[in-house]
Amino acid sequence: MSRQEKAEELFCRGYNCAQAAALAFADLFPFSEEILLRMISSFGGGMARLREVCGAVSAVFLTAGLLYGYSDPEDDEGKAAHYARIQELAARFEEVYGTIICRELLGLNTRHDPPQPSRRTAEFYASRPCGKIIRTAVGILEDYIKEHPVPSLPE
Repeated sequence: MSRQEKAEELFCRGYNCAQAAALAFADLFPFSEEILLRMISSFGGGMARLREVCGAVSAVFLTAGLLYGYSDPEDDEGKAAHYARIQELAARFEEVYGTIICRELLGLNTRHDPPQPSRRTAEFYASRPCGKIIRTAVGILEDYIKEHPVPSLPE
């Protein structure tokens, strides 16, 4: 099963969009899936259903940070290179959808939704493009990783 298929399947099992996208890359990290799921859990629904940056896009950014990010606060060159990387990933996503904003992707007129998650029913999945969006986000990061081999992760 590809990472894209895995991410969509995880979303359809009830994980939020950010969790599903991040969990597709869990095998690359030296920590548990539980930690990853908790770390990314706030980003579903465009940041806790605030409908801001798409959760799948946020997961791509978080995953890219774990794989390629900098840790020295005085590494201005590393920081600039990483921000350029994240902007490139965002641009690739925007080439497909025109935006990285959840409410725009979903065609919603409301700025923020109540915190209660939507019931995951057949109608929910049929009415939402989220599965396809998650697949796209994961595919963009997969392509990026193929183009830019991942350096060794710190222990």
